[in-house]
Amino acid sequence: MKALHTLQAPGGETLALHDWPLESGRARGVVILVHGLGEHAGRYPHVAERLNAWGFAVRASDHHGHGASSGARGGLPTANRLVDDLALVVDDTRAAYAGLPLVLLGHSLGGLVAASFVARDVRPVDALVLSSPALDAGLSAFQRFLIATLSRLAPDLRVGNGLDVKYLSHDPAIAPAYRGDPLCHDRIGARLARFLADEGAVVQAAAPTWHVPTLLIYAGDDRLVNPAGSRAFAAAAPASVLSTTCFPAHYHEIFNERDAAPVFDALQRWLVERFPAA
Repeated sequence: MKALHTLQAPGGETLALHDWPLESGRARGVVILVHGLGEHAGRYPHVAERLNAWGFAVRASDHHGHGASSGARGGLPTANRLVDDLALVVDDTRAAYAGLPLVLLGHSLGGLVAASFVARDVRPVDALVLSSPALDAGLSAFQRFLIATLSRLAPDLRVGNGLDVKYLSHDPAIAPAYRGDPLCHDRIGARLARFLADEGAVVQAAAPTWHVPTLLIYAGDDRLVNPAGSRAFAAAAPASVLSTTCFPAHYHEIFNERDAAPVFDALQRWLVERFPAA
C-alpha cells in the first residue's frame, strides 16, 4: 500500500515522498524511482507494484516544481537542485532501509538526474536503471545559445516544454490520462532547460570510467528524447558494468507501452540476478 510523506528541502520547501513498502518479508533491496519532465511519481504505481512483487521496496519523490512538491511548476531555484534533492531522498532512504542495497531507476529527465548523480559521485548507490534517459537533448547550437543566455538573464522565465504527449506511448489511453492529470504540467524554466541541454555531456564524459552496475533500457522510436544519447552512452561505457536493451518499436514511456511485458521481463531478470532473495 502506498504512503505519501513530505521531506524537508532547502529554503523551507518540501518534496512529496511516495512509499511502496513490502507487505511482508525482507526486501532484496530498495528502488528509488526518479520521474520525468512535467509528470510526477504518482504515475508509477504499476511499476512499483511489479518491483514489490519481485521483492523490492520502492520509494519516489516528486521533483521540485512537479507533482505535490513545492516550487514553481517547471522552475528551479539553483542549477543542480534536482541532483541535490535526490541526495536528500537517498540519505533519507538509507536511514529508513538501513543495510539494504539501493537502486536508482530514472526515466527520461529522471534518467538524466540519476545518471548525473552517479557521474558526479554524489552518494554511493548499488545499481542504476536508466529508462529512455534524456542523455541527448538534440538541440541546435542556436537553441543552446538561447538557453544559456536566458538562464543568465531570465532564469525564472517558464515556457511550454514542447512535449507532444501523443508520442508517450502507443497505448491510446496514456496521452488523455496525462492531459487530464492535474499534477502534470507543460512548464519548463530556463535553469531546468539548461540542465537538460548541458548535463548529458557530463554523463557521456564519465561513461568510459563508469563503475556502477547499470541497466539501460530505451525506446528506439522515441520522439520525445533522442535515442542517440543512449546509443552513445552504451558505446562508451564498459561492457562489464552496462547491460543495454533497445526496444526498437516503442515510444518514449516504455513501461506504459501496449507491449510492455518485454520491458518488465528485462528489468526483472537484471534486478533479481544482482540482488538475491533474503
